[in-house]
Amino acid sequence: MSNRNKALKAPLLAAVALIPAHGFAQDADTTLTPIVLTGNWLDQPNEEKIFNHAGARTIIERKAFEERGVQDIRDALNQIPGVQVQESNGTGGSDVSLNLGVRGLASRLSPRSTVLMDGIPLSYAPYGQPQLSLFPLTLGNVDTVDVVRGAGSVRYGPQNVGGIINFVTHPIPDDPTVRFGSGTEIAGNNGHVKATPTFFVGGTNDDGLGAALLYSGIHGEGFRDSNDRTDIDDLILKGKYEISDTDTLGIQYHHYSGEGKMPGGLTSAEYADEPYQSTRRWDDFSGRRNDISLRYQHNDGENNFEVLAYYVNSFRGSHVEQQGTGANAGLYRLTSAPREYEYFGIEPRYSRLFELGDTDHELTVGYRFLWEESSEVAARTAFYDRATGVDPRGLPMGTYQTSDGGTTAHAFYIDDKIKIGNWTVTPGARYELISTHNDITNLTGGVVTDVSNPEVEARELLPTLSVAYQVNDAWSVFGNVGVSFGPQQYSHLASTTDGLHPEKATTYEIGTHYQGDGFSAELTAFYIDFDEELYLGRTIVGEGIWTNLGATKHQGIEAATQYDMGGIAPWLEGLSIYATYTYTEATYEAGGFKGQDLPFYSRHVGSIGASYCYEDWIVNADVFAQSGQHSPGNPDSGTYVRDEDATGRLGDIPGYGIVNLRVAYQTEDQKNAPKFVFGVKNLFDNEYFTRSTDNNGGKFAGQPRTFFLNASVAF
Repeated sequence: MSNRNKALKAPLLAAVALIPAHGFAQDADTTLTPIVLTGNWLDQPNEEKIFNHAGARTIIERKAFEERGVQDIRDALNQIPGVQVQESNGTGGSDVSLNLGVRGLASRLSPRSTVLMDGIPLSYAPYGQPQLSLFPLTLGNVDTVDVVRGAGSVRYGPQNVGGIINFVTHPIPDDPTVRFGSGTEIAGNNGHVKATPTFFVGGTNDDGLGAALLYSGIHGEGFRDSNDRTDIDDLILKGKYEISDTDTLGIQYHHYSGEGKMPGGLTSAEYADEPYQSTRRWDDFSGRRNDISLRYQHNDGENNFEVLAYYVNSFRGSHVEQQGTGANAGLYRLTSAPREYEYFGIEPRYSRLFELGDTDHELTVGYRFLWEESSEVAARTAFYDRATGVDPRGLPMGTYQTSDGGTTAHAFYIDDKIKIGNWTVTPGARYELISTHNDITNLTGGVVTDVSNPEVEARELLPTLSVAYQVNDAWSVFGNVGVSFGPQQYSHLASTTDGLHPEKATTYEIGTHYQGDGFSAELTAFYIDFDEELYLGRTIVGEGIWTNLGATKHQGIEAATQYDMGGIAPWLEGLSIYATYTYTEATYEAGGFKGQDLPFYSRHVGSIGASYCYEDWIVNADVFAQSGQHSPGNPDSGTYVRDEDATGRLGDIPGYGIVNLRVAYQTEDQKNAPKFVFGVKNLFDNEYFTRSTDNNGGKFAGQPRTFFLNASVAF
């Protein structure tokens, strides 16, 4: 037996052992339901879709993450097994950005997951710039978080080795609804206040015409003592028309604008002196996004047709102060990076149910056309001496590089969900045809010194196969294998290193879902074979170059469970407990760091909590913990750094655990009664930190004890 099979066999046995004995007792009463038309399986996520999905998938609805004291997108994603969200740091060092990694994959600016809002990509450019230094969504507008960690590469892509994450915004209600809300966070270390106002109004008339307006914002100061302010406005306008019982037309407009000061990393000495200070006065990040989408859906129970079209235009800008070296040691310069992106996509998809002999089928065919363009500028001032008190924002900026890129991509996919008795087998394949170019101009003193026009073509076939077995009405087991793909990006084409290539990975999963009365559980074993990752190496002055990292391997176990204790004894009615745990082993398989852990992920991540409802009160307490991480430096150096260096960028990062507490009051028998919430994050003020190696890297203190208050009312 191969080492890979051995690695997968033990977790599978553990998966079987997890299921409670009473699950087998239900086997004789199993009722096999005929296949039901699913169509777009990201649409209207629910527990039934989780149960029937032949892969690791977790859905958290708003009621659940509110009861767990979730205050922002990072908190919500940390509830998902396998997902690790880094604290704000580096050039992702504000509420405007998101740094998430799945199963040990790179987390800086979330580059290896397909992140969607209502099925629409949230990155600047899905092919050429799939990053989230601008994350254009706030939690106040989110109704459900749906995370598919495997078996999704046929329907959605590219950059799906880290799964598909879809944020579902509040739907248009049937009845007229108005809802106001406001939250406040107060940092315990300095008293800084951050407000999170929300507003919702919507409804549907008797003719099937509906509309909704959603607003959510973040405004105020963070827990760092200076250069730590956020101002975000997130607005969504929705409309729908129910043409008939089977046909619906929808339109959605979304505007996001945000800016965040970035307090930046500290050196080891600065952190030891005062961990919440900032030595960077001028670092900031700002951006805006406008997108509009049209969606037509037809579902008659036998045929499902959908066409989604969207247009996205976004801008991001930043200022980051760089430190000089050599002859410029002790001096600084301010850099600027304004960038504009736009893309248009159209995605028709058709599904049909039919019988063939003793088998039921749901055959789906789909296509996506996507066109995108980018315009990027890199500029900087001359070096200056901080001691003179100069304001570098008044110094002239000299452009040293421009790039204008574009991509035209076609993706075709087909899959067939075949039901044979208790078994469901779904083979599928996706075919990508991609053409990308980037026109790069380098300048010195305003004079062009070099021009290049790299182009790349990609033709990739991405097969998948998933198998599920329904043991009974509450228990299913599954396994799948799929190939994921990440095309070359504009920054790759702008690199001075030759020989870069698209990234491919093969993902294997086996696991189980259980959904009984008052008890639910999931357990998955995964293995990701990444053929050759690309790596962005940086120097202390922020110059970056893309190189081939070589092969990497990711394997582990993900588990989650929830149990309503009222089934044990009447006096426990209202009490529920829940827990998550992920073990991940992600290692270099080539190069100077072969066999060592990849940077910035934890091998062990877990949470455990309890929620108690009594009359109009809800009390929630939970513990979140993660083991240590590494920031080992550049693999080309051959030295895996474990001890902290003077810059604070490199060295091991200790693990930590924090306790959160929440108390809520809401009158149960009055639907529109006001709701009040009080809570504390990091109750015992545990100190922890992370690191960053990018332009404004160093050592970053974690969130200290923070108090929050929320109030809302609906009509």
